[in-house]
Amino acid sequence: MPINPRAARALAAALLALPGAAARADDVTVAVAANFAGPLARIAEGFTAATGHTLKLSSGATGKFHAQIVAGAPFQVLIAADDETPKKLIAEGHAVAGSNFTYAIGKLVLWSAQPGFVDDQGAVLGTGRFAHLAIANPKIAPYGQAGLAVLKARGLADAVAPRLVTAESIGQAYQFVATGNAELGFVALSQVVVPGKPVTGSYWVVPASLYGEIRQDAVLLKPGEKSAAAAALLAYLKGPAAQAVIQAYGYGH
Repeated sequence: MPINPRAARALAAALLALPGAAARADDVTVAVAANFAGPLARIAEGFTAATGHTLKLSSGATGKFHAQIVAGAPFQVLIAADDETPKKLIAEGHAVAGSNFTYAIGKLVLWSAQPGFVDDQGAVLGTGRFAHLAIANPKIAPYGQAGLAVLKARGLADAVAPRLVTAESIGQAYQFVATGNAELGFVALSQVVVPGKPVTGSYWVVPASLYGEIRQDAVLLKPGEKSAAAAALLAYLKGPAAQAVIQAYGYGH
C-alpha cells in the first residue's frame, strides 16, 4: 500500500519531536598524547556505548600536535600531556576559551623490560650498568622534559647524556625499551601498569618532587566548536566512568 506523502511528513516530524531523536551519532577527531592512548581507547568503548559517537584517534607528542594544529590539522579535541599547550592554543586562537580542564595528573617511571634491573630508588641511573636510556624528545614531549629534569636533579645529566636515545614520543620511548633497543627508559606509569595485564620488567615510580607536577589538560579545538559529539566527549571525560579508567591506569587527579 503506497504511503501518503503528507502522512510520511507528519510521521517524520513526530519522530523528530521525540527526546533525543534529533541527536545524530558522529565521529570526533582526537589528538591524544601518547601516554594516554591506551586509557583513551578503553574510555572510547564506554563513550560510544553511552552516546553512539565514535572517536578517531591520533596519538603522538603534544608539541608535535601543537605544530600540526597551528598548521591547520582538523582535530576537534586535543588531549594533551601538559596544561601549557592547551592554554597556548587558546591564546593563539586555535582552541575555545574556557574549554580546557585537567583530566589527569601524570606519573613518570623509570622502566626496564628486564625483571630486577630497576631498583626502587632509581639508583641504577648512576651505576653505568646500561648502554642506552630512552627518553621522549624534551622539546616536544612533556614526559621527556620530566625525564631530563630527573637526571638534572640527580646530578647525572652530563654523565648520562651520551647514553640517551631520543624518541619522538613517549610511545616510541616505550617501544625502544620493550624491544630491547634500550635497557632503560623514562615512560608513563600508565604504559607499564595496564589494568588486567601483568606488569613486565621492573620500574621505579619517580617522586614528583624530582620533576614537578605533570598536569594533563584537554581542550576543545576550533574545528570542534560546533560539534555536539566533541562537547559530549569532553563532558564524558570529566564523568565517573572515564575517571575510574584514568585512576585504574595509575594517574592522579
